[in-house]
Amino acid sequence: MSLRAIADALLSSLFEPPCAACARVLSHPLNGAVCAPCWASLRRGAPLNEHLNGRRGVDWVCAVGHYEGRLRDIIHAMKYERRRSIASPLGALMRASGAPLLCDADVAVPVPLHPRRERVRGFNQADDLARQLGLPVASLLQRVRDTRSQIDLPAEDRQRNVGGAFVMAEPPRPATAGPHIPVVVVLVDDVSTTGATLDACARVLKTAGVREVRALTAARVVTGRR
Repeated sequence: MSLRAIADALLSSLFEPPCAACARVLSHPLNGAVCAPCWASLRRGAPLNEHLNGRRGVDWVCAVGHYEGRLRDIIHAMKYERRRSIASPLGALMRASGAPLLCDADVAVPVPLHPRRERVRGFNQADDLARQLGLPVASLLQRVRDTRSQIDLPAEDRQRNVGGAFVMAEPPRPATAGPHIPVVVVLVDDVSTTGATLDACARVLKTAGVREVRALTAARVVTGRR
């Protein structure tokens, strides 16, 4: 038996660490905070993949699955219990689900948190996920209003909630360097509800000169409207 297997067995038997999703004791805690059966359950469904054909600011959206069951539990553990190690395997699932969307994109752009909220949480989960996708990560956007959570709002209020919440960030540039606006951007977030936040971000990016905006999220809330 290898040292890793021995350590796994000791950790499992002595501390009985629970899976962050299903709460069963992890038999291999060194492999992460979520058990293998929970990860396997997420791979059974087809990705939620949709071309929006100019109906929204975002041109193409994709998610691993619906925001329910084990996927919701895993995202909740990463986001609210600060299990940041979950970003690596969850990002790998996003990369596999969104492969066609990612293949010819220039950069991944995480949906930003308001600075106050990021200080309280200690990290931006969208940024953690974006760094698992195999694209350069560019923080092109800044959130200038600390909006309410979209999930807490009726669908008709979500667009208004994020109106004017995002602007282009202005990182320092050398005096001799001109602005570089990528052609195809992939917005990254953990959850999409009606898509209002992604749409608001996409419109800011397109006003700045981005040609095409795609969006990749870990989950999509089940709603009657997109």
